[in-house]
Amino acid sequence: MSKNPAPRAADTSESDLTDSALAFAGLSDSEVSEQQAVRLGKRDRLNAAASTPGGGAYPVSVPVTHTIPAVRAEFGALEADAVTGVTVGVAGRVVFLRNTGKLCFASLQSGDGTRIQAMVSLAAVGADSLSEWKDLTDLGDHLFVSGEVISSRRGELSIMVTDWQIAAKALLPLPNLHSELSEETRVRSRYLDLINREQARRTVVQRSQTVASLRKTFTDLEFLEIETPMLQTMHGGASARPFATHSNAFDTELFLRIAPELFLKRAVVGGIDRVYEINRNFRNEGADSTHSPEFAMLEAYEAYGDYNSIADLTQKLIQNAAMAIAGSHVVTWADETEFDLGGEWDRISMYESLSAAVHREISPATPLAELQELATREGLELEHPIHGKYVEELWEHFVKGDLVRPTFVMDFPIDTSPLVRGHRSIPGVVEKWDLYIRGFELATGYSELVDPVIQRERFVEQASLAANGDPEAMRLDEEFLRALEYGMPPTGGMGMGIDRLLMALTGLGIRETILFPLVK
Repeated sequence: MSKNPAPRAADTSESDLTDSALAFAGLSDSEVSEQQAVRLGKRDRLNAAASTPGGGAYPVSVPVTHTIPAVRAEFGALEADAVTGVTVGVAGRVVFLRNTGKLCFASLQSGDGTRIQAMVSLAAVGADSLSEWKDLTDLGDHLFVSGEVISSRRGELSIMVTDWQIAAKALLPLPNLHSELSEETRVRSRYLDLINREQARRTVVQRSQTVASLRKTFTDLEFLEIETPMLQTMHGGASARPFATHSNAFDTELFLRIAPELFLKRAVVGGIDRVYEINRNFRNEGADSTHSPEFAMLEAYEAYGDYNSIADLTQKLIQNAAMAIAGSHVVTWADETEFDLGGEWDRISMYESLSAAVHREISPATPLAELQELATREGLELEHPIHGKYVEELWEHFVKGDLVRPTFVMDFPIDTSPLVRGHRSIPGVVEKWDLYIRGFELATGYSELVDPVIQRERFVEQASLAANGDPEAMRLDEEFLRALEYGMPPTGGMGMGIDRLLMALTGLGIRETILFPLVK
């Protein structure tokens, strides 16, 4: 590699941009329409000039030889004003454009946000090509350029272009890439968010790395991944309001899955002792900072395990995911806060922690009237008042907000957990935990109820609640009960929201962790 012997014009940086050179920011609808009309005209000219059907404004392919990240990785350490003698062909989106007299500059951005400068000179491409560049190229276009890899006088890694081609003509102007998009724009037009914001691109990568880590941990522990039905004749596996639909082929009412639990347990009955599924669930309920009507869910079941062993598994899954995206159990959130997911996590009793918070003993034997009086005093109202719901609502009111460190909240009321085994030593509670991180529920785990007689009794109780108007109560599932009657081994099970796991790992809200969230 040698110094370029001939002087070259200095490159320009994005800090040199004037308002008029920025992407079309703050335009009115009429101005956007005007810009679209101009770009449509350029599209027509490109198509008219195409010599083959696969060319024009949207060619079927361009001769890419290298990616922008690969070029930057190989040549990023070039000294200022250096040449390489290496010719590459790269493509990317134009996110900066400055056209001067005999030398034009563009910044091309790859999908991961990596950028490289393209320098188009009269001497290298000729007068006709330079004129076409100035006339046809706009911010937002996908562009192919070919030329020598160099470093400009300012030390900017660049391609001295000898050949170029529009790879895809953008008909709408980009938003101002130097300004923060509103949250509403980011959510509704995620494609613009991905173009504009590094954090948005990073979140997509982190989510992919997290799911890959979950699968690897399960594979290492000899779990099998299976798929269960998304359309179900009987909604179950969780207390939630389902989405209902109708099958024309079967002329029957169907429900979108609220949980895969009852089918995964059938697999355990059939001999798949370690089983999991990463799936989409749908619950026809409210949406807020931690809830979405459609969400990604992980459920896993381990024969001959219990809620203690499944808590150990859950901690391992999350800590391995932290290592996958951060290289450490200490993750750095989007706001630069560091959060420690390492070590052994606390395990506390729901009843004992509630008792400590209200300075009186609350137990499974506490009269309903006493719980109701305490709830009324705190301004809590329940639509379907039963002992367990009062205990859980009071616990959330008094205790939940103080849980920042990862904490397993153990031993729940029996009447709110119809699919859970009764506690082996404490009457009136079940062997269930909820995992809280940053004050929100991330996962839940059970010692599974495998006695078909008791399970039938629990389903009957749920059916009674449904008859009294509880839309979240489960229905009696005869097919699932029949499977249990063939014998299900002692089993530990867990469920965890993938979206919420990303919230814990990144510090973002749920609408940021879902790539395309449902919005009104």
